[in-house]
Amino acid sequence: MINGKKVLGIVPARGGSKSVPRKNIKLLSGTPLIGWTIKEAVKSKYIDLLILSSDDDEIISVAKKYGAEVPFLRPSSLAQDDTVPMDVTLHALKKITGFDIVVILQPTSPFRLVEDIDGSIKKMMISGAPACVSVTLPDKSPFWMFELDEKERLLSIFPEKKMAANRQELPTVYALNGAVYTAEVMWLLKKKSFISPETVGFPMPRIRSIDIDDQEDFEIANKLI
Repeated sequence: MINGKKVLGIVPARGGSKSVPRKNIKLLSGTPLIGWTIKEAVKSKYIDLLILSSDDDEIISVAKKYGAEVPFLRPSSLAQDDTVPMDVTLHALKKITGFDIVVILQPTSPFRLVEDIDGSIKKMMISGAPACVSVTLPDKSPFWMFELDEKERLLSIFPEKKMAANRQELPTVYALNGAVYTAEVMWLLKKKSFISPETVGFPMPRIRSIDIDDQEDFEIANKLI
């Protein structure tokens, strides 16, 4: 709870994964991937209830072991490759009511710390914004990115901007890192998106912003650990 507002934490983790089979419970340095997220989330001084949204019995068993509660089973219709993440969040908010703030913690961000979770919640409250999402500095500036036309000629994504020779001359930009999504429940139910002109960003270092998507990411994460 923070400032009298009850906080619900949700860890979404479906059973299917094409990039890495059984990704959410694949061992990362001896700990199931989902375990890294839950171990930090249960340390939060603001989250009143931490739940798992899953369709998979094995993931549910692992999540319970690390301290997450599983009050419902996610329907298979919301555990497909084309399932919209927001639909999973809205389903959970219909099942679990009575909370003022919701925090989404994807298990693919194993290096996220409790200070990032609580920092995002606190920043949203202090700023007076209805939502806060975690961001990080990208490896490459979008001002140095291009599309290729039919003749494979470079087309700048920002043609109106003059390309700078040095990174220091470029605008500072941030990218979503997928680690923490925080919002007021009533606002989110109305907007159905964490991203809006009202949303504030919570910067995280790149080392804690690593997102596990494929086997190569697992190998890099293991080396970093």
